[in-house]
Amino acid sequence: MSGAHLISSFLEMMSAERGAAANTIEAYRRDLTHYAGFVAAQNQTLLGASRDTVTAWLDDLKTEGLSASSSARRLSAIRQFHKFLCADGLRSDDPTRIVASPKSRRALPKVLSVAEVDRLLSLAETEANTPTSPQKQIAAQRLYVLLEMLYATGLRVSELVSLKRAAVMRDATFITVTGKGNKDRVVPMNDRARDAVRLWVSTLEPGPFLFPAKGEDGHLSRQVFARDLKGLAARAGISTARVAPHVLRHAFASHLLAGGADLRVVQMLLGHADISTTQIYTHVLDEKLRNLVQSHHPLADG
Repeated sequence: MSGAHLISSFLEMMSAERGAAANTIEAYRRDLTHYAGFVAAQNQTLLGASRDTVTAWLDDLKTEGLSASSSARRLSAIRQFHKFLCADGLRSDDPTRIVASPKSRRALPKVLSVAEVDRLLSLAETEANTPTSPQKQIAAQRLYVLLEMLYATGLRVSELVSLKRAAVMRDATFITVTGKGNKDRVVPMNDRARDAVRLWVSTLEPGPFLFPAKGEDGHLSRQVFARDLKGLAARAGISTARVAPHVLRHAFASHLLAGGADLRVVQMLLGHADISTTQIYTHVLDEKLRNLVQSHHPLADG
């Protein structure tokens, strides 16, 4: 059976048995046709292509400038095709079985400088203490408390806005947080955040949430917090494109590491199940080590 017939049979199966959409089928067709052309250029057939051929094809995609994510998507199509050939008894082996998928370098998180965070916090505190209408005053006070807590704890925004009042423990020195997978962790708060929370709680009506709202969830939404934060950034003269709640979480982690905190401690505070997730912040440590060598190496100025 020719390569074209094999590809057609696979696409028919994807359509009939798996209900793949027309645009998905067309994407598979393009990827498989490209792969078949490369295999033919190596004087091989789709039924005889080896693992080395598959890896050479991936190398060729990289040479062409294809991104790792696009190459991984194409490889996924080729994997499914070879599984189909094996399932139909047309091949006894799958040359893609132990081929590693191309991995994209994770983009470094956006991080504000310590000075920029201080500017946001200072303005938020000033606005919280500036007399205005009751509604605006409450919104300003809420935003200030949210910012102090976020930068002090590094909580995920969803964890922060949905905090229960009962989560504030030991006179607001610690909070208990239920994170991903319903796993609880205890996170300390600094003096500024603790004082802000104490004052905020004293103004609240009875209710379960630390940041109550009239919506269906009963607590402040992430969208409202993000909107208010961007408004504050604009008033502070910081580009709103660089500021969002998760950016404060990144700043918390990066500034801690820059100050000498242990990576495992930061992992625990952020609620990361795997330290590899926390390691995205090690660019901070890399920079710190470079500066250390530059400053103290005897031949650094030579």
